[in-house]
Amino acid sequence: MSRHVVAMGGGGFGSGNPMLDRYALSLLDSDRPRVCFIPTASGDDAGYTLEFYKAYASYGCDPQVLNLFNREVKDIRSFLLGMDMVYVGGGSTANLLAVWRLHGVDEALREAWGAGVVLAGLSAGANCWFEASTTDSFLLGKADALTDGLGFLPGSYCPHYSSEPVRRPNYLSMVATGVLPDGYACEDGTAVHFIDGEFHAAVSVDGDAAAFRVSCQDEGVVEVALDLVTPS
Repeated sequence: MSRHVVAMGGGGFGSGNPMLDRYALSLLDSDRPRVCFIPTASGDDAGYTLEFYKAYASYGCDPQVLNLFNREVKDIRSFLLGMDMVYVGGGSTANLLAVWRLHGVDEALREAWGAGVVLAGLSAGANCWFEASTTDSFLLGKADALTDGLGFLPGSYCPHYSSEPVRRPNYLSMVATGVLPDGYACEDGTAVHFIDGEFHAAVSVDGDAAAFRVSCQDEGVVEVALDLVTPS
């Protein structure tokens, strides 16, 4: 059974353009897929969760939520294994990881992923799947290195690559100096799709938005634009 992760740089249901969400949903084989939203990174923000419910109900899904600040699900493992897709919202990557580990969500997600549950998310909800990432969790407006991600995917990740001015220069510098390992950078409106831990495709809903492979080479840090798939 294939293991999918769709990591979005920014966009999704909150942006008014549903095409990245629909790309992730196209990986599911269900007439009415059960999709769980995990809003931990935003502190279980109720307005954000309501946006998810409205959007995913309109997509023909059965939307669910896993709140951890006011937890209502007793058996998180069984709950997540019962989903077709898990979608993780944006916010603080560092807080998300800390809270998940306290509640055992990290291990439950690893098992669900291995069982074929599609994993998706944007910003913090994309960072979390990688070994490392850039984050403003520690100070807004500043892109710091975070090196204790879940490690489902190898390397590092940078969201909001062009929309937040500090992201690109800081990410290039951190990869160049070895603070972060080689990885992927996504502008808003783009995503990278991995199958079984290997890069499969870069997806864009905007002809002007790009995704990149960033690596440290003998000649310095190299940024290579990825070929893009436009979801239908």
